[in-house]
Amino acid sequence: MGLLGRSGDSTRAKSSPFDALVIGLGNPGKQYARTRHNVGEETVVELARRHGDSLKSGRDNALVSEVRIGDKRAVLAFPTTFMNESGQAVRKLIKRYGFAGHEGLIVVQDELDLPPGTVRLKVGGGLGGHNGLRSITSHLGTQDYIRVRIGVGKPANKEQGADHVLKKVPTAERQLLDVAVNVAADAVEAIMSTGIDAAMNKFNSL
Repeated sequence: MGLLGRSGDSTRAKSSPFDALVIGLGNPGKQYARTRHNVGEETVVELARRHGDSLKSGRDNALVSEVRIGDKRAVLAFPTTFMNESGQAVRKLIKRYGFAGHEGLIVVQDELDLPPGTVRLKVGGGLGGHNGLRSITSHLGTQDYIRVRIGVGKPANKEQGADHVLKKVPTAERQLLDVAVNVAADAVEAIMSTGIDAAMNKFNSL
């Protein structure tokens, strides 16, 4: 049984020594740090910290860390291409690390359709207007990869969408997101240790 936790699924290409490629979505630059759109980045930073490392500049338009999580090996990465070109970095990382397409790919993202601080897991499904997911799907030719979704809530109207995810977050909500980032890191660890089905059963009922 593979990373997806379903019979017949494979966790990695035979040529790759790694079990998972964990992508934390966000925008590069200090002006975007700690915004709603960068909770994915914060999650991979936290995972690297937990496992004794930090993200470092790589050759594939991404900051990268290679860590061991339990008995599995993971590549943690934050694309530095800006959100709407995330797929460029993901495609390069998949090739460099020898993954077979989207096998082993886990994407951590902000999610407008979930209340702030909520964490939910899914495999595939719609893109919900998320430019990072749209870019990844376009470059890979599939949307059947694992998503760890961190709720950031919806703005009052659609026209405020960009401001909502890119502006600084009120203190009370930021505290919720800080907790959610840690829960999302727990979820990635659970996916790697028990598979996506078991992890969904656990985290989607919280």
